[in-house]
Amino acid sequence: MNIKKTRNNKLVLSLYVAGKTIKSIAALKNLNFICNGVFKGIYKLEVIDILKNPKLARINQILAIPTLIRNLPLPRKNIIGDLSNRELVIAKLKYNENSL
Repeated sequence: MNIKKTRNNKLVLSLYVAGKTIKSIAALKNLNFICNGVFKGIYKLEVIDILKNPKLARINQILAIPTLIRNLPLPRKNIIGDLSNRELVIAKLKYNENSL
């Protein structure tokens, strides 16, 4: 995939965490590293603390935390854990023009 060709197509991501736990902090740190390095300028990230908004966790069927959801482009993808396996996270977040 050519990242430069996707600049008009933003990744829309939601990261579900539960407070400021070690895993939640690690997931956010890893995700910021990935997005600022690989997807710089083509992503939108919303961090949702399920302790403050448990209703969103129920609506989106979040069973484990931290959970990262790639909302757009479709198909929607979920990644569970602290996102420390950066190669796996990048592979799951990448998309091609045929998936839009």
